[in-house]
Amino acid sequence: MLKTLFSKIVVIFIVILLISTSITGVMLYFFLGNFVSQEKEYELNESASIINNYLIYVNENSNTGNIAIHRLHRYYFEELLKTFSYNTDSIIWIVSPDGKILESVGTDRLGDEIVSKLYEGGIFRLPDERQYHRVMQGNEDYIRERGDFYGLFKETGVSWLTVARPLIIDGEVVLAVYLHTPIPEVERARTVVFNFFIFSVIVSVIISVILIYIFSLRLSSPLKKINEAAKLIANGEFGKRLDISSSDEIGELADSFNNMASALEKIEEMRRGFIANVSHELRTPMTSIRGFIEGILDGTIPEEKHRDYLNIVKDETMRLNRLTTDLLDLARMESGEMELHMVSFNINELIRRSIIKMQSHIIKKKIFVKANFEKEDMFAEGDVDSIERVILNLIYNAVKFVAEEGRIILTTKYYKDKILVSVEDNGIGISEDEIDLIWERFYKSDKSRGIEKKGTGLGLAIVKNIIQEHKQEIWVESELGEGTKFSFTLNRGISVK
Repeated sequence: MLKTLFSKIVVIFIVILLISTSITGVMLYFFLGNFVSQEKEYELNESASIINNYLIYVNENSNTGNIAIHRLHRYYFEELLKTFSYNTDSIIWIVSPDGKILESVGTDRLGDEIVSKLYEGGIFRLPDERQYHRVMQGNEDYIRERGDFYGLFKETGVSWLTVARPLIIDGEVVLAVYLHTPIPEVERARTVVFNFFIFSVIVSVIISVILIYIFSLRLSSPLKKINEAAKLIANGEFGKRLDISSSDEIGELADSFNNMASALEKIEEMRRGFIANVSHELRTPMTSIRGFIEGILDGTIPEEKHRDYLNIVKDETMRLNRLTTDLLDLARMESGEMELHMVSFNINELIRRSIIKMQSHIIKKKIFVKANFEKEDMFAEGDVDSIERVILNLIYNAVKFVAEEGRIILTTKYYKDKILVSVEDNGIGISEDEIDLIWERFYKSDKSRGIEKKGTGLGLAIVKNIIQEHKQEIWVESELGEGTKFSFTLNRGISVK
């Protein structure tokens, strides 16, 4: 049922909305009950207080002996009770300390029916002492009771709220004012408010569902586009790009997706180029080897030329061996399997040994080699064999690109907290558009192919990987026709003597 992100979002939002509104509704229901009950209690208590004040006033002005005034007070008092009974929707009693009901006013027939049941021996009296004993003590401002008032309202079938306030004159309780109102009247107010709340919740849920629907469509639509694009890329169509203009996380995801697609496209191009280059590099010497051997076997190549052609075959097999070795080494480096044995060593001494190893190539082209060492002995930290391979590659590169009687300068100096090693030549240089390409596997400029065809095209790629494994930097400075300078850094080592 919930298979799409859109449906999940809609359902989750609706569930959260319903849960939150239900919790709010329950809390509001009980809060309204307490609030309305407290408000009603406050209203009854205030009414009882006003009635008491009026009775005190009448008591203070009843010594005139004027019957007309007495009747007038009586009339106003009855009207006062009727008014409060109507306004508060309650039954009002004036009760003496011994439980006699001196005055009774009800809002409807129910009040008269209740009082009529209390008639006994020519008077109206509360039947249970608990109904008046506490209030007649005068220890509290007013008494609040909720329920059937000790069985008095039991036959009505509803719960009642009773507020009884004592009238104290000269320190004695002379009577008490009782106000009774049925709880359903209180509940009715709560129900009215709660109905409004339910109506507002229904309206808000409908509006929220519409907004959630629109929002979910806007959210799921770009995700569908990303999903479709991912399927195309999985099928090898790396040219697919997303056009999603958004500043939120979806927009960031689309940008990351496009960057990933571009990176995969470049990797795919590199993979294809790598396969093509490896195939070319392997096919050329193997074709030569096969041709020469067949020529020797079928007699096409005269016997006196056999040695010369076998030497060529030997050179080609050595080239194949170097190629496979370099490929394996580069694969190990890029997969993180290369283990470095970090030690302190004399970098100047390592450069001297490297020059001696390249001596035959240097002498053959009558190249002038100069070493500029800031100090006679400079100690660096690194893997000696790997760094020697870097230096040999850079010297070999320089020898390959300089003309006869050219110049190569090797420099070591302190550079900040590191050691800087440079290999500079005055060869043909590198064009600006090739500077960033020389580190790629099998990259050879046209000039390189014209001068030297024995290289594997992996030397500089290996050099860069070795330096990166040392967590150091390597860079090149070159100008076409002026020469090239390779530089890399190493951490300083400890002097070992």
